[in-house]
Amino acid sequence: MSEEEKLLKEAKKLPWEDRLLHKNWKVRNEANIDLAALCDSIADPKDSRLRDFGPLFKKTVADSNAPVQEKALDALIAFLRAADSDAARYAKEVCDAIVAKCLTGRTKTVEKAQAAFMLWIELEAVDQFLDAMEKAIKNKVAKAVVPAIDVMFQALSEFGAKVVPPKRILKMLPELFDHQDQNVRASSKGLTLELCRWIGKDPVKSILFEKMRDTMKKELEAELVNVTVTAKPSRKIRSEQDKEPEQEAISEVVGPGPTVESSDDAPQEMDEYELVDPVDILTPLEKSGFWDGVKATKWSERKEAVAELTKLASTKRIAHGDFTEVCRTLKKLITDVNIAVAVEAIQALGNLARGLRLHFSGSSRFLLPILLEKLKEKKPTLTEALSQTLQAMHKAGCLNLVDIVEGRAEVTVFGDIRTAVKNKVPLVRSLTLNWVTFCIETSNKAVVLKAHKDYVPICMESLNDGTPDVRDAAFSALAAMAKLVGMRPLERSLEKLDDVRRKKLSEMIVGSEAGVSTNTSSVTVQTSGGSIPSSVASEGAFVRKSAASMLSGKRPVQAAPAIKKGGSVKPGANKKSDGTGQQKSSKPIEPPEDIEPAEMSLEEIESRLGSILQADTVSQLKSTVWKERLEAISSLKQQVEGLQGLDQFVEILIRLLCAVPGWSEKNVQVQQQVIEVITFIASTAKKFPKKCVVLCLLGISERVADIKTRAYAMKCLTTFCEAVGPGFIFERLYKIMKEHKNPKVLSEGILWMVSAIEDFGVSHLKLKDLIDFCKETGLQSSAAATRNSTIKLLGIVHKFVGPDIKGFLTDVKPALLSALDTEYEKNPFEGASAAPKRTVRASESNSSVSVSGLDGLPREDISGKITPVLLKSLESTDWKVRLESIEAVNKILEEANKRIQPTGTVELFGALKGRLLDSNKNLVMATLTTIGSVASAMGPAVEKSSKGILSDVLKCLGDNKKHMRECTLTTLDSWLGAVHLDKMVPYITAALTDTKHGTEGRKDLFDWLTRQLSGLSDFSDAIHLLKPACSAMTDKSSDVRKAAETCINEILRVSGQETVEKILKDLHGPALALVIERLKPSGAFQGGLSESFDSAKAISMGPTSKSSSRVGKSTSNGVMKPGNRAMSSRVVATKGSRTELLSVQDIAVQSQALLNVKDSSKEDRERMVVRRFKFEELRVEQIQDLENDMMRYFREDLHRRLLSTDFKKQVDGLEMLQKALPSITKEIVEVLDILLRWFVLQFCKSNTTCLLKVLEFLPELFDTLREEAYSLTESEAAIFLPCLVEKSGHNIEKVREKMRELTKQIVNIYSASKSFPYILEGLRSKNNRTRIECADLVGFIIDHHGVEISGQLKSLQIVAGLTAERDGEIRKAALNTLATGYKILGEDIWRYVGKLTDAQRSMLDDRFKWKVREMEKKKEGRPGEARAALRRSVRENGSDVAEQSGEVSRSVSGPIITRYNMYFISF
Repeated sequence: MSEEEKLLKEAKKLPWEDRLLHKNWKVRNEANIDLAALCDSIADPKDSRLRDFGPLFKKTVADSNAPVQEKALDALIAFLRAADSDAARYAKEVCDAIVAKCLTGRTKTVEKAQAAFMLWIELEAVDQFLDAMEKAIKNKVAKAVVPAIDVMFQALSEFGAKVVPPKRILKMLPELFDHQDQNVRASSKGLTLELCRWIGKDPVKSILFEKMRDTMKKELEAELVNVTVTAKPSRKIRSEQDKEPEQEAISEVVGPGPTVESSDDAPQEMDEYELVDPVDILTPLEKSGFWDGVKATKWSERKEAVAELTKLASTKRIAHGDFTEVCRTLKKLITDVNIAVAVEAIQALGNLARGLRLHFSGSSRFLLPILLEKLKEKKPTLTEALSQTLQAMHKAGCLNLVDIVEGRAEVTVFGDIRTAVKNKVPLVRSLTLNWVTFCIETSNKAVVLKAHKDYVPICMESLNDGTPDVRDAAFSALAAMAKLVGMRPLERSLEKLDDVRRKKLSEMIVGSEAGVSTNTSSVTVQTSGGSIPSSVASEGAFVRKSAASMLSGKRPVQAAPAIKKGGSVKPGANKKSDGTGQQKSSKPIEPPEDIEPAEMSLEEIESRLGSILQADTVSQLKSTVWKERLEAISSLKQQVEGLQGLDQFVEILIRLLCAVPGWSEKNVQVQQQVIEVITFIASTAKKFPKKCVVLCLLGISERVADIKTRAYAMKCLTTFCEAVGPGFIFERLYKIMKEHKNPKVLSEGILWMVSAIEDFGVSHLKLKDLIDFCKETGLQSSAAATRNSTIKLLGIVHKFVGPDIKGFLTDVKPALLSALDTEYEKNPFEGASAAPKRTVRASESNSSVSVSGLDGLPREDISGKITPVLLKSLESTDWKVRLESIEAVNKILEEANKRIQPTGTVELFGALKGRLLDSNKNLVMATLTTIGSVASAMGPAVEKSSKGILSDVLKCLGDNKKHMRECTLTTLDSWLGAVHLDKMVPYITAALTDTKHGTEGRKDLFDWLTRQLSGLSDFSDAIHLLKPACSAMTDKSSDVRKAAETCINEILRVSGQETVEKILKDLHGPALALVIERLKPSGAFQGGLSESFDSAKAISMGPTSKSSSRVGKSTSNGVMKPGNRAMSSRVVATKGSRTELLSVQDIAVQSQALLNVKDSSKEDRERMVVRRFKFEELRVEQIQDLENDMMRYFREDLHRRLLSTDFKKQVDGLEMLQKALPSITKEIVEVLDILLRWFVLQFCKSNTTCLLKVLEFLPELFDTLREEAYSLTESEAAIFLPCLVEKSGHNIEKVREKMRELTKQIVNIYSASKSFPYILEGLRSKNNRTRIECADLVGFIIDHHGVEISGQLKSLQIVAGLTAERDGEIRKAALNTLATGYKILGEDIWRYVGKLTDAQRSMLDDRFKWKVREMEKKKEGRPGEARAALRRSVRENGSDVAEQSGEVSRSVSGPIITRYNMYFISF
């Protein structure tokens, strides 16, 4: 064996990924060949191997070796034929790789690349395909651009405009028209012509021709002559192919004949409005000076301003916006004295109506009265502009006849029309009726039928008008209505017409109908005359492979035979057609079996029997002696058992037994023998005709009712089920049992059905018919035995289909429902494990399976109930209407028994998707519940119909409300019940990496995933979740990290060791350590990777390691710090070793500075502080930010202690700071805001020891700051003072004392005037002790810093208000504070206390008198003297003398004293 052969042989043992990416090209080539063959052999599109192969192709199709690349494309094509639409998840990467590497290769490579693109489209990956095409056409190499255009041409030509959206292709074409390569230009012209076939010539001309050079326009104009809008799809997407697997075979059976195109396939010109992007005109209008221009005094300036609006609004589609003010301005300009301005304004309105359409409805109704009134003007230019604008409003849908009728006449368009028709100016009346005629002619029949009752009276009145033009307009309107709806609906309304007018009306109707018929006939003649070019007529015989072939002189290549689900023949047998598709296409379908037996006499039966049986056997069967009949039937049984070629005599033998001895036989033994013979024939014959079952079924069902023959009869029925399927037997038995007079036939027959379902399951049954039979017949029976047997039957059905069956039985009596619930408990839902014990031999069983499918219960089509009105209501501006619409959807689901088909639900999901962004959170939660209900009701089909709504559902996890997140998780549970978890993995992976979901949302999602994965034993797709889960291990939130860690454990368990090892190289940080720890016990890590990890671990544990700050572990409070992520405490084997590691690290960091303020940005942090006086508890994200800041600027051992949950370690950390305080003052100042936030956090906790230590440290800290002449910033005060004031009312006296002294200290070093508002806010606290402390502090500030707060003395009325409190201590504190104020201010204090009750004034008078006595005892003078002395000193000597005299008790800055002294002097 050569080295090459040996290499190839060894390579076959490698995994697929290693083989396909092997360095030897021959190994890669053979791997691609083997992969293609394997994909060809896979018959199930859900095969798990296909999910493994999908990610491989993005690399294989980019192979540098051309032959290998070609084989890789063969493998990709085989994979796409074998897969289903789930493969679309890999489309983006693979299509991008094909565009990058395959379109410039050899011809065969390009053709195979194009075939792969077509298969991606077949698998509904159209968006990914077009994304790749947008990149391909920008390639600098023209050789790569032409194939891209050709494949878009093929896609549009074969799949049609419904599958391949023309809008995106239209956007790509303009840049191709000016390409320097002529082949690219020719291909782009061909693609443009193909677009004309699908969406019409006019839209393409309107959108593209203005972007072409004149030469290309002329060339295309010449080519368009030969193009007709007769396009029809020749290929369908995979899901549509599955719906009609027998269409081709049926057409062969029916034979050739005239075919009629369905309405769906009929060519229809697309609305140009839908093909263009909306353009925002409000922004450029604002910049154009429109608003100044319309207010100008010169008419020319006003006209220019409105002309700019007309020009901007002439775009084909205008982006929706607020045009209210624009319309109000135009309404004024319509009545402008200058006709030119008015005409321009009216034309602008017409353009707005065309561009906005339905979004302009409200404005149109607002402007209609003024437009109709303006019709009185006789200027032709103005009249023409008005008519065109009114017509544009109707054609655009802004105004229509239905809306006119449905409202109240006084406030709707109908009222405006009625007013206009009665206008005193004849021109207004006639032109209004002309416009109504136009509206009628351009409306459909249903609208006119609904509106004619309101408009006929108006027209009838106008027939008596004195102006001929008005009468003619009224006749035209009536004729238009009659032409559209016929004369019958109008007969009663037209009874009052005289003969002359009736005759004129009839002539007008006949004339208009004749014109229409003439036009129609001429069109018919032209079409039948063979005007269609021969190239188009023969188009079905050819398939154009290139876009350039659309141009004249280019003949398309001969088409290959159409093949389902691929487009090209696979090597070998087509796996999609094995046993089904190929047989059906090569053989004619057999006609349906005749199941109704014809009558046949006994003589005819005997003549057909011939010599099959012994002559005396039949004669003995006719005997009246039962023993002879018994002997004869026994002999018949032996003869049948020994009969050769039994199949050809099955029907005649069954007919004989039904005739003699027949089902009227009285002898039990003979009956038993007859049933045994029938059972033998049914079980032995290769094909047992259904007509034989029909012959026997009535007699057998009667024998089931007899206890002596019951066992034989039940066995026979079971054999029939094996022969023809239980579905047919059940359908026949329903009618027999329902109509039979013997109740035993019903009750015992139902019991046999119980055993039949146990044996065969429910896959062959029409469960809707079964449930209806049970409800209408079994449960309604007066016989208890029948009801009991029916309950057992429904119980066994529950075993196979689950609790969904309860939805079909909601209208059953409560007593029966309770009995059913008991039965359900006896037969719990087993799902897939409830496998049938018996199988069906007959091929007909396949059709019965497809009736209800393995999905079990029937599903209802609700597309008729999802009306445009309902969808529009979901987008209403009124939240009540939106809620009612959501409830209406829930009601539809209830009516459908929560079992629906996916038909028509795409639009519903689109509307519900919009409600997930609703500003009303209650509506969002209701929408989430509804989405979950729809998913449960729809089942697996929801994955395709939902169009990615799951990603929007997951975004709701980012809400900070717990109820919203819980509702979202409930929706996910419902979704998971409908589809498998692997369908949800791509959406969940994206959600886990999205930081917008917030901490709580990602934590909840990880917890949910953990719960789901814990119930699985093997789930390979879970590996896709590993990377986002590993990324979450470095999250700043400990809750997220903990949840991610638990989830990773489950992912590793269900993914399998081999799968995890493949992506191990992509993992880093703590997640890598966790994965290694999990895999090491199984011996997974051997060799280099394990050694490298062990060496890294050893280095990290060294005491002198420079990277120790990066190695670390999680802190004691569970927070993983950034930069310390290499190993977590999970890696350390024992608690002892972990303690040792901690101490080593503590030693290692002692040499570092306690505070690292090198990169500190205090100003940036302070800008984030919200400055408010009232204290609010810290939120979770604020605590997380604090932890991050402390980890960044505090030494590791310090922040570990301060952030620990152990109060003793926190005390140790404070002691470390206390000892180092004199030497790190400058650093303390830089991080003071962080320290103050930490102190606030401790104040909010309940540990007294730590709190006392904080209150011991803080005075030292503020003394140090005062020595450094540092004053708190406003941001620092806003961080700390609200909390200090609120917590000053602590329930422990010792703590209150320390806080009281600390507050006074802060007032002294900060500023009394700035501290005062915080203390005043404390007077509003809910804590009585806090209010008492704050009242005392107010007295302290007045006594010691009265000058500083003189401008805030009006706040004393808050203190005065406390004198009315019930609590005596609060009143006492308030009175003492006011007494202190009285001492300083004297009688002036009454100016600041506000309005008081007589009782409060009395209390204050008493307290003030007491204060006077106290001052006299202490010889402190009279109240207010100190203030008066200060005033005199300032007047006489100025502020400096007053300050030096000692009258000011505490020195403050000069400017402050001057300011406040001036204030006092003003009194």
